[in-house]
Amino acid sequence: MLSLYDPVTALSGVGPKRKKLYQKLGIETVDDLLHFYPRRYDDFSHPLPLDQWQTETTGLVEGTLLKKYPPAYIRKGMVLYKGLITDGFSRCQITFFNNEYALKGMSLGESYLFSGKLVKSLSGYQMTVTTVVSKEEKETFRPIYRLTEGLPLKGVIHNIKDALTAYLPLVAEQLPPALISRYRLLPIRDALWSIHFPKDQTALAEAKRRLSFEELFFFSLALFLLKGRPKENTRIRIAACSMSPFYQSLPFSLTDCQKRSIDEILKDFSSPHPMRRLLQGDVGSGKTVVAAAACYAAAQSGYQSALMAPTEILAAQHEKTFRDMLCPLGIRICLLTGSLSQKEKAALRAGIQNGDFDVVIGTHALFQQSTLFSRLGLVITDEQHRFGVRQREALTQKGDAPHHLVMSATPIPRTLALMLYGDLDLSVLDQRPAGRKPVETFVIHSDKRTRALHFLRKQIEQGGQAYIVCPLIEEGVGELTAATRYAEELKETVFWGISVGLLHGKMSAEEKEAVMSAFSRGEISLLVATTVIEVGVDVPNANVILIENAERFGLSQLHQLRGRVGRGERESYCILLSDHDNPDTRRRLAVMRKSNDGFFIAKQDLKLRGAGDFFGEKQHGVPVLGIADLMEDSLLFQTAREEARSLLKEDPKLEKEEHRPLWEKVQHDWIQKKLWTE
Repeated sequence: MLSLYDPVTALSGVGPKRKKLYQKLGIETVDDLLHFYPRRYDDFSHPLPLDQWQTETTGLVEGTLLKKYPPAYIRKGMVLYKGLITDGFSRCQITFFNNEYALKGMSLGESYLFSGKLVKSLSGYQMTVTTVVSKEEKETFRPIYRLTEGLPLKGVIHNIKDALTAYLPLVAEQLPPALISRYRLLPIRDALWSIHFPKDQTALAEAKRRLSFEELFFFSLALFLLKGRPKENTRIRIAACSMSPFYQSLPFSLTDCQKRSIDEILKDFSSPHPMRRLLQGDVGSGKTVVAAAACYAAAQSGYQSALMAPTEILAAQHEKTFRDMLCPLGIRICLLTGSLSQKEKAALRAGIQNGDFDVVIGTHALFQQSTLFSRLGLVITDEQHRFGVRQREALTQKGDAPHHLVMSATPIPRTLALMLYGDLDLSVLDQRPAGRKPVETFVIHSDKRTRALHFLRKQIEQGGQAYIVCPLIEEGVGELTAATRYAEELKETVFWGISVGLLHGKMSAEEKEAVMSAFSRGEISLLVATTVIEVGVDVPNANVILIENAERFGLSQLHQLRGRVGRGERESYCILLSDHDNPDTRRRLAVMRKSNDGFFIAKQDLKLRGAGDFFGEKQHGVPVLGIADLMEDSLLFQTAREEARSLLKEDPKLEKEEHRPLWEKVQHDWIQKKLWTE
């Protein structure tokens, strides 16, 4: 008896080795493989002559093989296999990287279809070939999947064809028939076949629409069920109080959105259910002040607040900021981190348990079993938006169902925020506090690097501090700068006599903390770093940042990096260095030059790169959508969301017999596997 949950080894050609490779991609069963969607398709239906291509683009040409050249051994592990083709009018040199069999299997005088990147130089056309097929074996659309090293595309295509042939009859329709009829959706089996092997663009579009709707519908059901679970009650009552003393003590005026967010939090405090709220704001939008206001209100009712930051240095930064704002108002604050001595930690924990402190700031140490609170009423987590639903709830287990505020500095569109944080209410800070200066941004080529470095030195000599960001720390990937080598080089040349520090991801937490602390204290004037500074320390004196190979970063990541400067009184600058001249790259970097608005930049980033690249594969807490696009499918999401809401209005717990399959799918595929993550 076949089952969709058979292991992939049930398919011919999948042995222990390929099974492990599939596991790296999250594929364990035949069902997983059927829902392993192509990331793109090679379209073999419209080859163009060479002279109709735009250079530096990927396209398709039909050509006859004229010549094969001897292999060129570039370095260890890199061999180029080259040939010469003609489309009947022009000639083109083709190159395969480390693919002996591609060229070896071709015959002189035969015609093939070549897909790859074309470049035109003084010596003529050159193409780096990614795919080649004979005219006889070509398919109109060839699926291209996300692979891992050692897993061949042909093998994956063969396995998926086998799975579709043998197992597709077992795939049951899970959407309600009324929805399929109302929105004229493809039957699920037709959709699965066409998403892998579409006969034309229309079939592909219909398959994607059907599968995207289903994905967004079940995702919405899962979020509504999570949010609609019987809410726990809390005995914590943070009473309404006058916020005037807090507002009057501030040396600045709050923005309207800050006031609105504080009011939303205060309203949540009066509810019989614990608050679950996301405070989302751009770099420098003033989230910390809103969090401090919430702590002030909690303290007026005799409750403690706990704020958890991801690093010790950020925790220390919060402690200083909160101390400046709250201590003059009689609020007692302490800092609990892992680097304290056992004696110091024991003393602080005793004070926390006795109620000697109103606000406790720290790292994960706050939520260890040995840390007990007297009357914990509010939990605040900073930059922990990467945690899933389970983590967010686990943080509130200290105390009697305390209120929970999550702060995030990743600005994203509201629709997307609803998708990612459907279990939380949302407050948005979309105004910049008065007096915050925009960071002037420049985009330059590497031929101006020396001039830019001397500009950094001048800023340092005038009392400022600077960052240089490199995307990699090891050599061996193209010509990208290695931060370790670069830092030494800078010390000996442009920045001789200036203290230069190095910060990268392979350093221990203690080493990173030490370097960032030294930079904060001004003992280091220039910090050469990888993106570990992306969510980093507030160093008001740092006023210039140079980002090498800027094209390697997403726009939102660049915006976060730029946010490391412009936090003090000095004029601040961001220099983006890139030699990539293709139109897409220049257009992306121009967005940074023109705008300091993180929400606008995030929208452009999502449009240009898609959500997968926007968040990164290692992002925790972000539900992995297999096929739906968070930007392109926003209208489809709204429709699916309303249908899910309507269904749950009729059957809140999906208890009706006809809804049992929906309940099982939501529980197994979404709540347990994608939203309720460990």
